[in-house]
Amino acid sequence: MSALRIILTIVFIIICIALSAIVLMQEGKSAGLGSISGAADTYWGKNKGRSMEGAFVKITRGLAIAFIIIAAILNMNRF
Repeated sequence: MSALRIILTIVFIIICIALSAIVLMQEGKSAGLGSISGAADTYWGKNKGRSMEGAFVKITRGLAIAFIIIAAILNMNRF
């Protein structure tokens, strides 16, 4: 069982590094003063889910879920 714990720890470290990098690459959620005048309703604002920014959000969610699950598994004392 110790080999499985080592493999999960290595995967956990890789997920931590990837999650940190992807969060740092994302843009801020604040639209600034452009949201007051409705400037956020442009083509790029409406199709943000299909852009690279949308992909970053999906990847972040997946990595965060994997992070929580592996952290819970590694925290079990029965391992």
